[in-house]
Amino acid sequence: MLEPLSAVPDLVARAHQSLVEAIVSGELAPGLRYTQEGLAERLGVSRQPIIQALRLLRMQGLIVDTPNRRGVEVAPLDARFIGWLYELRAAIDGAAAGSAARRPRAGLAAEGAAIIEQGRAALASASPAELVEADVRFHLFVYEASGNPLLLDTARQHWHHTRRAMRAHIARAGTMREVWNEHAAILDAIVCGDASLASRLSHDHAANSAALLTSIEENDPTSSTTRRSSR
Repeated sequence: MLEPLSAVPDLVARAHQSLVEAIVSGELAPGLRYTQEGLAERLGVSRQPIIQALRLLRMQGLIVDTPNRRGVEVAPLDARFIGWLYELRAAIDGAAAGSAARRPRAGLAAEGAAIIEQGRAALASASPAELVEADVRFHLFVYEASGNPLLLDTARQHWHHTRRAMRAHIARAGTMREVWNEHAAILDAIVCGDASLASRLSHDHAANSAALLTSIEENDPTSSTTRRSSR
């Protein structure tokens, strides 16, 4: 929820984070025009931190300028972009899971099982936000377990887009139960030290997600939004 921010240090960072969360949640939606003045008013700040925050969002590919450059729009999600995103995810997810399986450590099984349990609890709650964050938590756990900070850094660069894709389509994707069954299988392979199986399962998990999300996008008549003006 976009609410006024208090005037404290790192206001640009806080404005940026608030706008990211609004984009991911769909509060700021594609197809609408947003102005610096309107966003500044909603966050209760001056235009300066908004200008800087918007610059960061452009660099991350989350917003684009309107054709007349009198505002910005949230960058649309389409099947082609989702395909690219999950092609990358499949590669680095597989590498991370394989690396994690080659680096077993005490407590890994218990830590992973706790995340799986949280994910299944999110299923019961049927909260899109909780489901997305539980999924992100599991995959970040695998990246951290890989011991490769470059894999983790690469994944983090694209999590905003992954969270957007999941949040936008999770309600239309039906049950997420199979997703957590796949997570559990990946965890078992990692804990057992089977790097080849962990890598394959993780790669296939991302590929399955890509197929589901792109299918939903291609067949959803509401995915193309009509441009409208908004403050």
